Amino acid sequence: MRSNRQEDELNAAATGASMTGWEFAWLDGLAVASEPSWSYLEMARPLVRRAASLLDLDTGGGELLAELAPLPPHTVAVESWARNTPAARERLTPFGVAVLTELPAGENEFDVVLSRHGRLPAADIARLLKPGGVLLTQQVGSDDLADLNAALEAPPLHPRRWDAEVAVASLEAAGLQVTDVREEHPAAVFRDISAVVHQLRTVPWQIRDFTPHRYERALARLAATIRARGEFTARAHRFLVQAERPTEA
Repeated sequence: MRSNRQEDELNAAATGASMTGWEFAWLDGLAVASEPSWSYLEMARPLVRRAASLLDLDTGGGELLAELAPLPPHTVAVESWARNTPAARERLTPFGVAVLTELPAGENEFDVVLSRHGRLPAADIARLLKPGGVLLTQQVGSDDLADLNAALEAPPLHPRRWDAEVAVASLEAAGLQVTDVREEHPAAVFRDISAVVHQLRTVPWQIRDFTPHRYERALARLAATIRARGEFTARAHRFLVQAERPTEA
């Protein structure tokens, strides 16, 4: 049974009232997102351990990269979003990591390039990898939570298709050799309309014009569905690609 405080927080989230802080423990049990069958971190760790140089694209606040410590002696992270860059520098500087806002300009610099839910500039990655260097990326595909967008009668997440096949074609065109490809659609289960609202606020690019007021009627319909069925299930879309820059003859 929820406390009065939890009820107030749920009502605030659902109606768009202002909330402060980053404590969302009250959402536990209201939304369940399945992970893909692979572990990006476990796949990245052996690559990082063997590397002398590492580039992490779109590092965010540096949380994931910090989990991979100890890091190679030459490690660079890129984060161009002004809100994230100071947090990344604060977290990663103790590890000796330089945090840049643009891609490095050189070439043949890194043994490993990582990109988890970040950009995948194939030509730049090929330029920056050393011969024999490895790229590991996990991407959010264009079908991510498409069921949720459809239920709210919102535009699709991506105007163009973005999946493993498209990414592989781009990497191969840049001269990289793809060695592993995986793609899955794990379930994301919402058991309360407030969890839906929180998801759309946390990931604002899912529905770019989203506000609870603008989508009030659609949210009300979805809330009725959740009450009737006990939950609403949407499919996430994740794919993983590992590739190498061929060694020069």
